[in-house]
Amino acid sequence: MKPLRVAVVGVGHLGRHHARILGSLPGVELVAVADSRPDQARAIAEGLKTLAVDDYRELLGRVDAVSIAVPTFLHREVAGFFLENGVSAMVEKPLAGSTAEAEELVAIARSTGATLQVGHIERFNPAFSTLQGSPIRPKFLSAERLAMYTFRSTDVGVVFDLMIHDIDLVLSLVDSPVRSVSAVGVSLFGDHEDVADARIEFENGTVANLSASRASYATSRKMRIWGAEGYASLDFAAKQATVVRPSDDFLAGGVDLEGVDLAQPAAIKEHLFGKVLRVDRVEPPGCDQLTLELQEFVDSVRQGSRPRVTGEDALAAVRLADQIVRSLEAHRWEGDPTPPASPAHAAQSASVLRGPHAWRGSRVERHSRTSG
Repeated sequence: MKPLRVAVVGVGHLGRHHARILGSLPGVELVAVADSRPDQARAIAEGLKTLAVDDYRELLGRVDAVSIAVPTFLHREVAGFFLENGVSAMVEKPLAGSTAEAEELVAIARSTGATLQVGHIERFNPAFSTLQGSPIRPKFLSAERLAMYTFRSTDVGVVFDLMIHDIDLVLSLVDSPVRSVSAVGVSLFGDHEDVADARIEFENGTVANLSASRASYATSRKMRIWGAEGYASLDFAAKQATVVRPSDDFLAGGVDLEGVDLAQPAAIKEHLFGKVLRVDRVEPPGCDQLTLELQEFVDSVRQGSRPRVTGEDALAAVRLADQIVRSLEAHRWEGDPTPPASPAHAAQSASVLRGPHAWRGSRVERHSRTSG
């Protein structure tokens, strides 16, 4: 079998790892790396013994597939160029910065038949994989994704940067249309929200609460899932899962407390989480999620098979992310339901609560009003 000719477009913080992994996969030829910064492209290319280009369009005719890790606002342009020319693409999440652009990319891929996979990497997390054989049908989900500010992905807010991971996971678990979305957001470092909280209700009654922050002192990537069949707690950072389900005895007749010292909390806990409820702690074998993701992309291109995260899947996540952003933009922190009558009024009743970078301006404005 001829080697699959691939290239990586954008070899910054994440793209360099795409290049390293693709260059090591059997049956894959890393033809080139592309980056608008020539020095960056050359530095990565030299280490991997491949070609460096600063214009991705030079790759046309040389590659069968590309992995794209450029800023989100460039996804439509770059991915669209390759898909239009029949070149399969693995695009880092989110698929695009807007629903309209994501729809265009999916439509182009359909028309040319090129494979479009999107980098929602948590789908490959072994903690999440444990749910595939679980009988739990989610009815309530709660997720938190907290990180420190990295000064990357500043072209989008935290909803498209971090929350998009959990949006995709929830949509992959809940087979029902969205009924309503309610969200609030806080901006600390720029024009986009850096903290967001969203409540999503589905037509089948399922509820999901999602929290995301890229301004957190401590980091966390966790999800909890409740259903009539049991409860699951997923720690994506530790790649571990805990599944709690009613025991057969409990389902058959209730709670037998005979012999349990109810004055001892430890004894109650041991009985409850052991005999009444069955607790399974799952620690799947460690794996490199990015390698699994890129290997699946390569296999999908070769075999013409459906990738785990399709363009349609990613489009659904972008649509819901758009709804969340629109909801937080509609929120009025001062409780004023009427549209702002002036720019000054808009600032006072801003939908995204402004943090320290905006406080300076408000102090100056207050001083000018009181001193003149």
